Amino acid sequence: MARERRGVAVEPRDSFARMNRANRIAWTVALAACLAMLAAFAVPYIASTRVVSDRIADEMSEWSGFDVKIGAPPQIDIWPRLQANLTDVTLSLPGGGAAVVTAERVEIEMSALAALSGNPEFSTVRFVRPTISVDADDHLAGLGVNGKIGHAVATARVIVAENSANPDMARLAVQKFGTLEFSDGRIVAVSTGGEAELGSGLTGRLDWAVSNGRADASVTGVWRGEEVSVNASSPSPLLFLGGGTAPVAISMKSAPASLSFEGMASLAHSGYVEGSASFSAPSARKLFEWSGAQLAHSTAIGSIALESRIQGDRDRLRFEDATITMDGKPARGALDLLMKGKLPVVSGTLAFDTLDLRAFLSAFTPLDASADTGPGVIDASFASSLNLDLRLSAVQATAGAFSLSDVAATARVDEGLAAFDISDATAFGGTIQTGLRFDRKADATGVEMRLLATDVDGGALGAATGMTRLAPGGRGTISIILKSGGENWADLLGHANGSFAANFGRGLLSGVDVTGLIARLAEGQPFAFDAVATGVSPVDGFDVKAVLSDGTATIEKAELRTPLHRITFSGAASLSDGGIDLSATALPPLQAATGDDADGQATTFAIKGQWDAPSIVPTAGSAAN
Repeated sequence: MARERRGVAVEPRDSFARMNRANRIAWTVALAACLAMLAAFAVPYIASTRVVSDRIADEMSEWSGFDVKIGAPPQIDIWPRLQANLTDVTLSLPGGGAAVVTAERVEIEMSALAALSGNPEFSTVRFVRPTISVDADDHLAGLGVNGKIGHAVATARVIVAENSANPDMARLAVQKFGTLEFSDGRIVAVSTGGEAELGSGLTGRLDWAVSNGRADASVTGVWRGEEVSVNASSPSPLLFLGGGTAPVAISMKSAPASLSFEGMASLAHSGYVEGSASFSAPSARKLFEWSGAQLAHSTAIGSIALESRIQGDRDRLRFEDATITMDGKPARGALDLLMKGKLPVVSGTLAFDTLDLRAFLSAFTPLDASADTGPGVIDASFASSLNLDLRLSAVQATAGAFSLSDVAATARVDEGLAAFDISDATAFGGTIQTGLRFDRKADATGVEMRLLATDVDGGALGAATGMTRLAPGGRGTISIILKSGGENWADLLGHANGSFAANFGRGLLSGVDVTGLIARLAEGQPFAFDAVATGVSPVDGFDVKAVLSDGTATIEKAELRTPLHRITFSGAASLSDGGIDLSATALPPLQAATGDDADGQATTFAIKGQWDAPSIVPTAGSAAN
């Protein structure tokens, strides 16, 4: 009985204990739920007070170094995360300076516990439709230097200055940063004349969790009417911003051009880069128009691409193991870009497998390379935009209808001067040396053209130039020197000065029947040259020498030798309108064979009219034998 009483007595006591523990747990859960609900209701109230609003502004100011003004108390969202929504936000230069950033809305994701304590901590800051104002003369003038970021960069500069080769990375500032985002932004340049928009539609993101850690940035926007995207990253951004050498990767993509760089870089002093670079543009013309450059408004170059190792600073860059591809035709070599003087200077060597000389020249001379346009205005202003000194070689090259091989050439441009010279090339079975020079003067552009063709096939040369009439088919030498000036290409020949000489040996003369010519002269009546401009005639040689003065060529000596005749010419021809006025003498067969002018009477005649349709007029008193 006693055991039962003891058993009965014990059971209620155990039940009561278990009930008390359950009640305590229930009360604890209920209390926690009440506190959570209280916190949920309290957070928006506390965070939206003016005190927290001021703390948000202070925190933004501490990070950026700018004075921050918020137009209205923040609106708080607690789901799905704690977020403060700010309107009419302005970041200005300290001490009442000009506004640098204005935004219609700023969204800030914060720590809930930090907000309850009245000390907001940001994890993500999102600017909606911000406008960044920069000084038109100094785009960096508005950067804050007094905030946490500025102080961290200043500390990095000190560390780098103490030991630039091996800076003490452990001493870099360690501060939480987070994520910065922006959307539908724009950048404007401010001057006394007003604002000029530099970029619009800017959307981007910066992920930088901690100041001494990795940073990744991406931006898209519109610049000069084209969509542009930029990506950049570095495992040591603070070291890079502090002037140290750090790994950097950057890429830019747009319709007119794309470029990328990956390697080591520094912002110290004149800067430094060393790494791999690439660049491509599907249309050189569109690239120059988009960039605002005035170098090649009539260039015939289509696509262009560059891949190279790059090393240097902002004053000089060296491109080594470079491959430059123009219209699918690659060239290999090395280039130097010097940017320290008045004009940028490009120098180096390039070796092509195949080269379109006409397109290449159009990139830095006033040559109009368009096939569907006629002579235009000579614009040598390009020579005031850059200096160029290139040595070129090509296994094969073309210049319009001309085909050349084993080409060695130089291209040089400096202020007011552009010159292109082929020092050696093989063409038409012989060798070619030629040069083209543009000299910009106050009143006009001076032009000099030189050509020396040695041991070339006259027939092949005539076919390539379209001069099928009176083209000597033998091998020979041609020398041309022209100097002129004017405002357009049509005036060049009309004012040309210089000389012309040609010497050809035995072969065939196309576009004239010499025997038929002599026979028609015996009739004593004028006739059109077209009447005897058929077939070919065998010749033993052809020599001509003329001087040019103000667009008129005066023949000093011209002689055509055939097996039965020797014809000499004198007179003048106009290069501007193609008019000719020549006197000719044809020696009879015996005299031509023996060289004795004493026997018999020579046949004399005149050639008048236009070069493309001249008339033959027998001279009175002459006789044909």
